[in-house]
Amino acid sequence: MAARAMNRWKNSPVSLEALADAKPVAYWLDDPGRPDARPALTGDERCDLLVVGGGYSGLWTALIAKERDPDRDVVLVEGREIGWAASGRNGGFCAASLTHGTANGLARWPDEIKKLEELGAANLDAIEAAVARYSIDCDFERTGELDVATQPHQVAELREFHGELREAGLADGVELLDADQTREQVDSPTFLGAMYDRDGVAMLHPAKLAWGLKRACVDLGVRVYENTPATELSSKGAGVAVRTPYGRVFARHAALATNVFPSLVKRTRAYTVPVYDYALMTEPLSAEQLASVGWKNRQGLGDSANQFHYFRLSADNRILWGGYDAIYPYGGRVRAEHDHRPETYAKLAGHFFTCFPQLEGLRFTHAWGGAIDTCSRFSAFFGTAHAGRVAYAAGFTGLGVGATRFGADVMLDLLSGERTERTELEMVRKKPLPFPPEPFASTGIALTKWSLARADENGGRRNLWLKAMDAVGLGFDS
Repeated sequence: MAARAMNRWKNSPVSLEALADAKPVAYWLDDPGRPDARPALTGDERCDLLVVGGGYSGLWTALIAKERDPDRDVVLVEGREIGWAASGRNGGFCAASLTHGTANGLARWPDEIKKLEELGAANLDAIEAAVARYSIDCDFERTGELDVATQPHQVAELREFHGELREAGLADGVELLDADQTREQVDSPTFLGAMYDRDGVAMLHPAKLAWGLKRACVDLGVRVYENTPATELSSKGAGVAVRTPYGRVFARHAALATNVFPSLVKRTRAYTVPVYDYALMTEPLSAEQLASVGWKNRQGLGDSANQFHYFRLSADNRILWGGYDAIYPYGGRVRAEHDHRPETYAKLAGHFFTCFPQLEGLRFTHAWGGAIDTCSRFSAFFGTAHAGRVAYAAGFTGLGVGATRFGADVMLDLLSGERTERTELEMVRKKPLPFPPEPFASTGIALTKWSLARADENGGRRNLWLKAMDAVGLGFDS
């Protein structure tokens, strides 16, 4: 089986040697064109809308707020630099799905799934349009995604799921491929079949998207302050006040887009836990190496295991290879020391050459990690606080490159106080189950990860623990 083959590779000299020169920094952020940070806030500011957080969620919120009302006075504060966290470290898969995949949406919101899929497709179209409208150079390619099977039971699961999509009327643009058809798209001896979503996913340079959104916000008049962490939120008259190290911001409304970092609305913190995800980037492939793999259509790929990999080509034909390990730090602490994990890099390198043995000799130039905000239903949740003057969105669980724009629309809808098709969704109105406190969180997550690994090794069969988690709607993913 592919999973067992991968385990034999994890300490191989071939894969370890390929890591010898890898820089411990996110490839996307290691860019000479990285823009300078804007100055920190000093003194007091006043505005109509304060956005806290300078990743995708906050940037889209500020941008759309100005698009809806150009006269709205908007301030955005970011604790470090725009795009330095998850928005600049992810794989660059921009998916239409708002529900962490259609399977998760079907399971949790079957009565709303068609509307959710329509809204997701419109949201991806809107992202593509914004990239063009604001001339954001982020290597946007709407090439789709292959969900590949690497074990026989996964072939059967993909076939069964494709049938569910047809029954639900959701199979347009989604094609089932056999092993030969899959390997015509991308050639790996581990590929046994795939499901090909031709239009629902785009590939992009994640950091350049964040930097481009920052520029667009500034051009529209948003006042952006970097290296300005928000430390405290309180009600103030008819609005709110947010304290920062060197000043305060007084605003009529605030949108909290802090995701994996502790929310200023403390009661929401139990709904998310940080999960550390890791990735490698290769040197550019030569023409001969690229021909040996195929990949002419440049799709993103992910395998169908519970412990899955995601991989894609960059604009200069490097291969990003990430995933598999999802590491939860005890106590849910987000710390810089968790950003690197050599044992995971070694494992990923071995898995890479199992997938693509024809690329032996290729070397990795970058190795990095970062924290994802996961919630128990794997997709974002929303809400308000301080008598409706504060809105928040969090819990995107690794699929936020596209869904954060939808979350921005939801937060602005909630702050407006108006009922919209978005705010009426059950997905928006209801919260996920919270994670338990320690030590129960660590114990439960460890047992879930062990059970998922066992399921991968045993034909996908889920044990009693996973079945119990499924029954109550609890999960753990990245």
